[in-house]
Amino acid sequence: MSSVAKVIEISASSPKSFEDAIESGIAKAAKTVKNITGAWVNEEKVRVENGQVVEWRVNLKVSFVLDE
Repeated sequence: MSSVAKVIEISASSPKSFEDAIESGIAKAAKTVKNITGAWVNEEKVRVENGQVVEWRVNLKVSFVLDE
């Protein structure tokens, strides 16, 4: 038996940290995508206002196994 996986790209942000952006992005994706097996950070960015970081942003590639 073999399996087939698919990769999607999502963007997520957080006012707290990169880690929080990653966790919230995966949690949101898991509400509609089944069988998530992993993810990797494709890009990290921050939004700055008045010399202060106000938002952390990540682009994630999320892999999941397709149903048989």
